[in-house]
Amino acid sequence: MSISSSSPDPLAFEMPWARSAAGANTLEPESPRSAPQVVPTIYERTTASALAHGAINLGQGFPDTEGPDWLLELASLSITDPGSGPRNQYAPGMGLGELRSSISSAQRRRQGLDLDPETEVMVTTGATEGISATILAFARPGSEVLTFEPHYDSYGACVALAGARMVGVPLRGPGFRPDVDALEAAITERTSMILLNTPHNPTGTVFSAEELGRIVKLAKKHDLRIMCDEVYEHLVLSDAALPHRSILTVEGAEQVAVAVGSAGKSFSVTGWKVGWVTGSAELISQIRGVKQFLSFSSGPAFQWAVAQGLEDDRGFFAQNTAELEAGRDLLRDGLHELGLAPNAAEAGYFVLGDVSGLTSLSAVDFCRILAEEVGVAAIPVAALTIQHTAQPTDELQRLVRFAFCKDHSTIAEALRRMREHLPAALAGHPAEERAGEPAAHR
Repeated sequence: MSISSSSPDPLAFEMPWARSAAGANTLEPESPRSAPQVVPTIYERTTASALAHGAINLGQGFPDTEGPDWLLELASLSITDPGSGPRNQYAPGMGLGELRSSISSAQRRRQGLDLDPETEVMVTTGATEGISATILAFARPGSEVLTFEPHYDSYGACVALAGARMVGVPLRGPGFRPDVDALEAAITERTSMILLNTPHNPTGTVFSAEELGRIVKLAKKHDLRIMCDEVYEHLVLSDAALPHRSILTVEGAEQVAVAVGSAGKSFSVTGWKVGWVTGSAELISQIRGVKQFLSFSSGPAFQWAVAQGLEDDRGFFAQNTAELEAGRDLLRDGLHELGLAPNAAEAGYFVLGDVSGLTSLSAVDFCRILAEEVGVAAIPVAALTIQHTAQPTDELQRLVRFAFCKDHSTIAEALRRMREHLPAALAGHPAEERAGEPAAHR
């Protein structure tokens, strides 16, 4: 794992590629024998480690199951039958009209929003492109961009690529609720953007309407732009204390905020890379100034199938969340028995475990041992923080992200391996030898 509390400051690099990689914690620092090297994302590295060691992959957040058969058949027909969907050529830069209309209709039914599909909805190549285009559109060079951490790693990459500095406001357990007072205290004259994520990856926290309202007021007061990543909007579990509310439902948000959505997470088709950005015509037009020179457009057959799915999900959303909730419960119960103090995880794909009850090792070291000696791969939350400012003793450095979007039999086998092999594996690595030591580069 190439994660360290001494990871370099992204803005210390002149070249954009190095800034971007450092911002996502994917830059191996320069050594006496080599220049800095870019390594794969933490998700790719975890999957590669799982394959190398025959480990069960509870790290990367992709479902074990495919999307619904009827949705896959719609995409297939669109590709092969000219009468069933669009041609296999460029989709419009803003996205297929059918999909933009379906997104608008779905937001009206679910959130009470009235979005003009022609000017206030833009389809992107996955939510990640929507995130990238939005940050590059609004993060001024030399400015600061605020986000709650842990955070999705592409935020750091794009902020650094824009020549801005990301500032993290930590979410603290056990509730992991956003501290809006701390966010306000972090705003300076250099701040240009706020990046939000609700339902939150990886904590599963669903932000309240009051929290979102306060943040919108702050943005308006300081003339900031908000990007709200809402890709897990259809993955709120039944015992969540709050329903998902889009940032765009907040009074005045249309002046300062856009929301990012995803079909990949909603329909369990992450490889399709169909996402979207919604907001006022003015803000969407500004983001288009960047987006249309990234991918321009992609996947007309996938866009067309998603359009039909958003009009009628045929019960898939409810079925999917029920399956996810059962997996979440199975994983949480097992982690609790192991002493890893799992969080509530009210939405999304992930449960956080705290290694403090088992060892003084960092979560990075814990995950390495877990994959190599126990046969279970997970992700250290440290990889999803701003590492060049992180303290080795911070509680975020002790958390591990486990994915429950897997077959229940897979989760059960991972728990069995941990019950049977984890105690001995940890006993073979005396914590006192490394207590307080930053995670090494390995």
